[in-house]
Amino acid sequence: MAEIIQRDGTWAFDGTTVRITPGLHRSVALLRQTYGEISVPLTAVAGVAYEPERKRGRLRLTLREAADPLLQATGGRLPDAADPFRLAVDADRSGVAEYIAEEIRQALLLEQLPDGPADSYLVPGPAVPVSVRSSDGMVSFDGNRIRIDWSDTSDRVKRATGPRVIALDALDSVDWVPNSGYEDGVLRFVLKDSAYAKLPPEKDPYALDLWGNARKDLLTALVAAAVTARLPHPSTPRGALDRPAPLHSDHDILLRRLRELGDLHQQGVLTDDEFAMTKGVVLRDFR
Repeated sequence: MAEIIQRDGTWAFDGTTVRITPGLHRSVALLRQTYGEISVPLTAVAGVAYEPERKRGRLRLTLREAADPLLQATGGRLPDAADPFRLAVDADRSGVAEYIAEEIRQALLLEQLPDGPADSYLVPGPAVPVSVRSSDGMVSFDGNRIRIDWSDTSDRVKRATGPRVIALDALDSVDWVPNSGYEDGVLRFVLKDSAYAKLPPEKDPYALDLWGNARKDLLTALVAAAVTARLPHPSTPRGALDRPAPLHSDHDILLRRLRELGDLHQQGVLTDDEFAMTKGVVLRDFR
């Protein structure tokens, strides 16, 4: 077995699996520590590299496209320090880093594994249930349902609509953008045939507006990944998904969306300007 142990974490390779364990030092990103150990089968690996620097180098594992739900959910937007597939290596351990990288490369050559997009998730993603308290509220996922409970500082639109419970089969997709510390992030659950997705994140009752502690808000990526792992894989053709045939026409969907918006407007949740703007977007999409 090839192994490297660093303050940043440990990589161990037994010929078929790269086992990644985050370090416990306070310098290790909270997201990596919370995610915990990850087992990456060789079939999910596209490549590996050691990038040397003067004081500290970096081991980096490249996975096949659509092989990992965390990378799929975050779309390459994870900060480098929070990426669980990289390891900071002290300069005096560069030889060990080069060795483990070469062992993985040799195994890939011997096995002649494909390096194109995967047709299923080869890394299981975060375990469920998973719950994260963000700046906008608490979001939980038990493998079947998502629940959002708003904080006292959430926008009045969200607090007026109350807690949200979303069944997995009602979900179309998940959008995630990190809170960078300079710009707000968002975790948005996009429902099938819902007008709410047209609202800005701070008012959308199916989106968490990430504006607080960037380190803690990054943990919402774990919820996004856990949900993504249980949605249809990107390689699945839309027409081949095993879903019931729609029961309503486009005209019915349009009327339902407009009723949703009208109810929010009458309740005072949406201002006149917000109602007019969102209604215009919905009508434009159905032309």
